[in-house]
Amino acid sequence: MLKSHDRYDYSAISSRPDYSWPNGKRLAIHFSLNVEHFAFGEGMGNDYAVPHPQPNSRSFAWRDYGNRVGAWRLLELANDLDFPYALLVNTELYDYCPEMIAAFSKRGDEIVGHGRTNAERQVDMSLEQERACIREAAQTIFKHEGIAPKGWLAPYISQTYDSPDLLKEQGFKYMMDWPLDDQPVWFRTKHGRILAIPYSHDLNDSIECVSRRTPAQLFCENLIDQFDEMLEESSKRPLVMSIVLHSFILGQPYRLRQLRRVMQHILAHRDDIWLARPGEIYDHINSLPDGVVPGSTLK
Repeated sequence: MLKSHDRYDYSAISSRPDYSWPNGKRLAIHFSLNVEHFAFGEGMGNDYAVPHPQPNSRSFAWRDYGNRVGAWRLLELANDLDFPYALLVNTELYDYCPEMIAAFSKRGDEIVGHGRTNAERQVDMSLEQERACIREAAQTIFKHEGIAPKGWLAPYISQTYDSPDLLKEQGFKYMMDWPLDDQPVWFRTKHGRILAIPYSHDLNDSIECVSRRTPAQLFCENLIDQFDEMLEESSKRPLVMSIVLHSFILGQPYRLRQLRRVMQHILAHRDDIWLARPGEIYDHINSLPDGVVPGSTLK
């Protein structure tokens, strides 16, 4: 047999127990906005083009645009249309631009751990280095927000073999690094179960708009098609749709123009969907009886 991760067992979505989201809703949607910070002239960078030697000012400035401009545009969009975010935070931003994070926190958006900086990856760390990274990020969020973060997304969605164990050890309740399902799934760890909440890899603005160079108009049409299809399918089973945003990508004016069209389309169905923060999805799943959600009998 092939080597297995042994974190979850196979489960066909068409044969699982049924449940609903709060108030009988069937489709939960979370808007996960990544805000990231990089070291200048050292560590990892990413400009999605031909690699340039350090200091790569073009890449640094392009990514910093998201903190200086893009995040604020996306905040205004959410205020105008009244929807919540999960803000996936590189905690080095608390030193660099704390007022940006505070603006989202003040409106009640959930702060999710996203490592210290995207200039590093967990997969390049030793066990103790990774443990320290997760602990430091969690403690920094607690220091500034007054509550511990429930959720985690690794920089570059880059986990090690030990990551789920270390996250649970630190007190995290859920992670979004495994794009395995359209429903939440419980994972095994050495310290008890941790929830995997859907987070789109295939329909991710970073991959679509930059790596694949999908035009903004087509990307946003894809988001609308994804929503329409999942809303229809949710009559059969509960589903989670994630909309993944990066401040330096969808915060660009021409892409924001298309995103606004997507949001208006989705919000026209506000009465039929649950606009949720991922932490709220965790709370609801955690309240369901064992045996309903895949992996829920794990201890």
